Amino acid sequence: MINIEKNKIYNESCLKTMERMDDGAVDLVITSPPYNMNLRIRNGEYCSRQIVDEFSTKYQDFSDNLPIEKYNSFHTKALRELLRVSNLVFYNIQIVTGSKRSVFKMIGDFSEYLKDIIIWDKGVSQPAMQELVLNRQSELLLVFEKDNAISRQFKTANFDRGTLNDIWHIPRSKEKENSHGAVFPPKLVAKILTNFSDESSLVYDPFMGTGTTALACKMLKRNYIGSEINKTYIDISDDRLGNSGQMWIF
Repeated sequence: MINIEKNKIYNESCLKTMERMDDGAVDLVITSPPYNMNLRIRNGEYCSRQIVDEFSTKYQDFSDNLPIEKYNSFHTKALRELLRVSNLVFYNIQIVTGSKRSVFKMIGDFSEYLKDIIIWDKGVSQPAMQELVLNRQSELLLVFEKDNAISRQFKTANFDRGTLNDIWHIPRSKEKENSHGAVFPPKLVAKILTNFSDESSLVYDPFMGTGTTALACKMLKRNYIGSEINKTYIDISDDRLGNSGQMWIF
């Protein structure tokens, strides 16, 4: 690993961070990328510049409405790099208008690396914003593995046979860190960490947000590296990490 410090969040694009990483540099990736919530459809066509603030739940300092081709291109590059620097990737996504075609395409394009799909049941759903649209109660954890995805058996895991299901019932986080409206649930991160990593493992989150992956790693004695383009979120992460003794307990 070149010019990368452990237990640090870098204020830059994840692609820049991963440029400095060796192949297989980290043990595990856990992330929840932007959903492209503000890309909408009008008259059967994408409206790449329509801003709908109330739909934006992950970021509020940029429009989160990339044209679908650009959104897919970026996340394809990111996922290729993630599979270079780590053998195991947990990629949390929600099927929304602005990401749907890209997510379905990525599942096909990366099918030989797609190990499994875990359904995150959030317990309750928010009412759909439009008529004739299904309420969304679930999100997906796409689990990618570089070396052995053809098998459903994980090379390294900490759960006993018959003890871990593919539907995880975890309520949405009640935290709302300042301008970040969708904090990654700590219990979801902790479940991945405890079942798919060991103490002192190195975990990377390329879309760190307000630092929940880092905080879970600190609480569970894992090392982390993060990337985050929003400096305000990094400041929030540093504050949460500094006050971790007063935070939630798993």
